[in-house]
Amino acid sequence: MKSCPSFRPLKSAAPLLAVSAIGVLPLLITGCSTKNYVRSQTTPVIQHTNELDDETRANNRNIHDVDQRAQAGIQQAQNSANTANQQAQNANQAANQAQASAMDAVHQADSLASVVANLDNYQQVAEVSVNFAFDKADLSKKDRAALDTFAAQVAVTKDYILQVTGGTDSIGSAAYNYDLSQRRARSVVQYLASQHNIAPHKFYLIGIGKDQEVASNSTAAGRAKNRRVEIQLLAHATVQPVTAPQTSKLVAPANGGAPQQ
Repeated sequence: MKSCPSFRPLKSAAPLLAVSAIGVLPLLITGCSTKNYVRSQTTPVIQHTNELDDETRANNRNIHDVDQRAQAGIQQAQNSANTANQQAQNANQAANQAQASAMDAVHQADSLASVVANLDNYQQVAEVSVNFAFDKADLSKKDRAALDTFAAQVAVTKDYILQVTGGTDSIGSAAYNYDLSQRRARSVVQYLASQHNIAPHKFYLIGIGKDQEVASNSTAAGRAKNRRVEIQLLAHATVQPVTAPQTSKLVAPANGGAPQQ
């Protein structure tokens, strides 16, 4: 019976391992070099990216801060505007109330004789008449100039009253024209009281509507003359008024010319 051939054991594996290690070593060195190169190339990119992120966050914070300050400024400006608007409204209301109170002090009547005792003791010192556009109660520049001249005579007169009579043309209803004549008379009173410090209780306001015409309503020129307010300055007969030059009787013509005596 044949025996199996026997194998000789290797005396040492060191030479083989050494050869293998020598073969692998270049691969390891190459791999480490590649990693170092990649690291050297990517590290600045990563750092730059981080810097950009920091700058972006800082910019976002700055934008947010600017937006907050802008919103605060807008809100403050709006609050200031609201306060100013409220103050203006309050001032306007106060002015309207003062004007209404002043108008309450104005005497209103159908005739002067019905409200002034001893009317015969008063004599006319000066008179002025102003005219209005159709269906209007606003004073024109010419009207204000005529009233300013008339007010100079009032300023040097003592113990006086002012009769303010408003009229209209014949177009429209009696009720509407009566109200319009009152509004025209009030426009005159308000101007003289506010611009020349004439006390409201000095005025006696009379609205006559279309009842008393000074010219024929059949023509345009006549109707224009009837759209008027007549103001008479009456002084107590016991008082000798100081006469201002050329203001004893002033009439503002409807054609736009200067007031005539």
